Amino acid sequence: MPDRIGKCREYKRICSLIAPRSSLGITLSVWRALILREALTRLFKQRAAWFWLLVEPLAHVALLSFIFAVIRQRTVGNMETILWIVLGLLGYFTFRRTALQTSQAIASNEALFAFRQVTPVDTVIARAILELALIAVLFAIALTAVALFGVDVTPYNAIEAVLAICGLWAFGLSIGLISSSFSEVAPEFSNVLNVLMMPLYFVSGVLLPLVHIPEPYRSYLMYNPIANGLEGAREAFSPLYHAAPGTSVGYLYFVSLCLIVFGLLSHSHFRKVILAQ
Repeated sequence: MPDRIGKCREYKRICSLIAPRSSLGITLSVWRALILREALTRLFKQRAAWFWLLVEPLAHVALLSFIFAVIRQRTVGNMETILWIVLGLLGYFTFRRTALQTSQAIASNEALFAFRQVTPVDTVIARAILELALIAVLFAIALTAVALFGVDVTPYNAIEAVLAICGLWAFGLSIGLISSSFSEVAPEFSNVLNVLMMPLYFVSGVLLPLVHIPEPYRSYLMYNPIANGLEGAREAFSPLYHAAPGTSVGYLYFVSLCLIVFGLLSHSHFRKVILAQ
């Protein structure tokens, strides 16, 4: 009897392995494999690679905090300066790193397209998910460090704070989807994205409080989805923060959704060109 039960269990296990899987199951398996591959490459390919991933944004935070401390700027818009800097910088890095990493996903994984289960879109989404996980770790480290200085880092509205950061991530994903497909057709497109990152750094309210910019220029800057995400995140952490008038996280999500749809359509349109590279 025990032998018969064991054979039945082995038969069921073999049947489960050879049974056809749904399209969703295959896609999720592909994403999991790609995320693990990307994580091993990004974090352990070189000595202390994980350390350097953390150093860049944290070094920016430390340097700007020191500068503001020297000029004795204790608050910005009724928010502690160091917390204002952390949310601005890490919020912008959420967008920038997601956009740049996903824009290079296809070129870095061309060999995997020999497997018909792996599509170019899968590599972009897998990189974006990994980047979101790394950003979460960065936020946890930075906010813990800020709390050690006696600053209250408890968000006034945690849900709105998460929505604002995830909106910046979604906007980065949308830019990455568009750039990754267009760069395969016109390689110069990736250079345009790199050039735009520096101006966006200055016009998104990372270093300069947008509320201090006079009209009508402030209204023009608020058409930038990143500015809305950063101001929304800061407002969610402090009810006393003076956010720029017209701040809307919903606008950030609307633009991101439209661009994600456009990015997916571009991948579908250029699919044969990308796979033929």
